Amino acid sequence: MPTTATPQPGTPVDPYRAYNFKLLVNGVNNGHFTEVSGLEVNIPAVPYREQGNDRIRMVPGQVEYGPVTLHFGLTASRELWDWVHAVARGTVSRRNVSVVLLDAAGTAEVLRWNLINAWPTNWRGAHLNTLGQEIAIAALTLRYESLELEAGGAAPTTA
Repeated sequence: MPTTATPQPGTPVDPYRAYNFKLLVNGVNNGHFTEVSGLEVNIPAVPYREQGNDRIRMVPGQVEYGPVTLHFGLTASRELWDWVHAVARGTVSRRNVSVVLLDAAGTAEVLRWNLINAWPTNWRGAHLNTLGQEIAIAALTLRYESLELEAGGAAPTTA
């Protein structure tokens, strides 16, 4: 019977590496992304004063999700551009987007953030320079309704 190693209290555990990830749009691996930034959940504090009491309490407010920006190398694929263009023309097509973090070897999924009902809010074209030799990188910013976290194939946890 195979055993899996579980960390013991006080034993250091190496953190995951940030360079092995992929992006799925509606479950399909979509493009070569170089960076994902902005995965964020904010729960602001709301002041609340009880009647007959001069003390102000703080209670959790409505959850806010920060915009996520995806940086990707430009290719001949028009799928992301067509999605942005459709929204700009008034046809909002919300999609489920997953940011999948892979292990150090880049083969096994260790974490997955699911952006539920995402839609594009900003597209930024690549910086072009005749003197440079860099890859043309564009950026797409998404807003979404909720965020789920899955760990290594476990059931999703909604934030």
